Amino acid sequence: MSSVANFDVLQVRSLEQIIDLKRYPIHDLENANTKRIIKESQERLDYDGCALIKDFLLPESLHRMREESERLYSQTYWPESSHTPYFTKDDPSLPEGHPKRYFQKRSSGYINSDILEQDSDLQAIYDSPIVTRFIGECLNIWPLYTWADPLGSNPYSLMDEDNYFPWHFDGNDFTVSLLVQEAEKGGIFEYAADIRNPQDENFEGVKDILNGSREGVKELDLRPGDLQIFKGRFSMHRVTQVEGKKRRIIALPTYVTDPYYVNRPAHSKHLYGRALPIHYERENYRPDGLTD
Repeated sequence: MSSVANFDVLQVRSLEQIIDLKRYPIHDLENANTKRIIKESQERLDYDGCALIKDFLLPESLHRMREESERLYSQTYWPESSHTPYFTKDDPSLPEGHPKRYFQKRSSGYINSDILEQDSDLQAIYDSPIVTRFIGECLNIWPLYTWADPLGSNPYSLMDEDNYFPWHFDGNDFTVSLLVQEAEKGGIFEYAADIRNPQDENFEGVKDILNGSREGVKELDLRPGDLQIFKGRFSMHRVTQVEGKKRRIIALPTYVTDPYYVNRPAHSKHLYGRALPIHYERENYRPDGLTD
């Protein structure tokens, strides 16, 4: 899919203090190392929906992102409630034990995208056409867009001691994660790769995982500074309970194939504490027929 992309000097310089461009020259798609990284990411995404690029962010950028999340911590939205893997309401017409009636308590928070600081490294990453194009190359999809959802497009996700993010599917096609700070213990990302697709919800397979089956469940060795590209629309996933006083902080810049789609209002309220006019205006629009 790759074709030569021309990025100007200012676009490159905006990333030099954030991303390790010497190790990962993502601004040069014709670079042999960049081609290798893209090829390996494509292969991994095709294999199990998850690619990992180690030490993608520079240490000084991680420090600034940790500081930003601390300054904004008081504005974190903490939705302590229960939800199904689809963030849907209970459906009494379905039998007991159906995945759409399986509720688990979630206790983690978001620093919403619309309150990031003006000089935010996370916002600079998300605004960069270089990063967007690189992610598109790794996914082997173009055009690729930054998400139109103003609250969930690139938030920080926070997990304090005893917090847990239960099994769920993402409302967007792909998620890019940048781990900023890991917990002392726990906070492990687990996923069941490609457990559903637009033609098959695979409710039985989902039910088995919810009931404790470990068949097909994988753990990701994610460390601070690592970049993860993940197909969370099709792979059910969770973050295990955090132990210890050290907070887990992860940045979630999100990319999509449809520039119009956003979360439904109920989904947005559940995750981010509110819904905006855009969520209501586009509530009934879906690029696929999957259950949210």
